[in-house]
Amino acid sequence: MARIIAITNQKGGVGKTTTAINLSACLAEAGQHVLLVDFDPQGNASSGLGLEREDIENTVYDLLTEEVTFEECRIAEIQKNLDILPSDMNLAGAEIEFQEIEDKEKLLRSYLEKIKDDYDFILIDCPPSLNILTINALTAADTVLVPIQCEYYALEGLGQVLKTVDLVKRKLNPSLELEGVVFTMYDARTNLSLEVVENVKSNLNRTIYKTIIPRNVRLAEAPSHGMSINQYDTRSTGAESYRMLAAEVMSRGEDL
Repeated sequence: MARIIAITNQKGGVGKTTTAINLSACLAEAGQHVLLVDFDPQGNASSGLGLEREDIENTVYDLLTEEVTFEECRIAEIQKNLDILPSDMNLAGAEIEFQEIEDKEKLLRSYLEKIKDDYDFILIDCPPSLNILTINALTAADTVLVPIQCEYYALEGLGQVLKTVDLVKRKLNPSLELEGVVFTMYDARTNLSLEVVENVKSNLNRTIYKTIIPRNVRLAEAPSHGMSINQYDTRSTGAESYRMLAAEVMSRGEDL
């Protein structure tokens, strides 16, 4: 049965989609059967794995509105062992359209429950905001992975995310747990990155991954080529870092 991990942070630009794409790809590379759910209307996880908008026939929006089946929405084997439910801007209308639906917070969970036995991991790339999509993702998830950028306001943004997770846990998903916090865009040349890491570690009595994702040019370039980092530059620092993160995620699953 799959572990369902929501990757979220209400702050934008923290490496959330980069983490969703590359953690999925590195888990798949390690032999895990992975489904990536692109749940952000911007569709960056879809384009970052090489999907052109005109090539996407059905999206997760069509699935939630019961226009298509899971099989019709899923794009299988976008990389070996990696499937994706793509997204586009239609998903932005979900907030309004789902208002009248009973149990609207549980729409995604109802679909993932049916197929979770087919996967080892299901990763959900959430939008950078607290809306009905993010609530759906957290309600469907077993755990939450929070990428935070090594910058001055990191702790402030993290506090908002943790409040949201605790709220969803109380109201909608009692089994929801924090998967962990992963530091992104770490620049070893600056004191600030080091200070942020130390500050979060001293203030956060929660799980923090040992792997720290560096600021890396190849990581930034890979999405424009529609490739995950382990395909774009398999020997880069970014690729090695996400492989290490994938190994940590897998070993943590064995401990659960």
